[in-house]
Amino acid sequence: QVQIVESGGGLVRPGGSLRLSCAASGSIFSIYVMGWYRQAPGKQRELVATITSGGTTHYADSVKGRFTISRDNAKSTVYLQMNSLKPEDTAVYYCTSNLDYWGKGTLVTVSS
Repeated sequence: QVQIVESGGGLVRPGGSLRLSCAASGSIFSIYVMGWYRQAPGKQRELVATITSGGTTHYADSVKGRFTISRDNAKSTVYLQMNSLKPEDTAVYYCTSNLDYWGKGTLVTVSS
């Protein structure tokens, strides 16, 4: 069993930055593919970024060049650095471990 807890969401102005954190516990964190997904109001959940155990990353086209996913296996934590935020980035952001375990999400609101 893996427990996932996200943090770091909040209200930010367009063009601003936020860093989300995802702490995982209960299993061998280093072997899992970790990912961030998001769900905006009235929309389906969508992929934001993933990172493999070896550090290979993948991004949705909509966030390439603005978001960076990273992981610290010693701390069993994955991060999402979000820069140049846009109103359309407003969503609940979810962290997942291997798509098997999900956190409850953290709300990011981009608004002036």
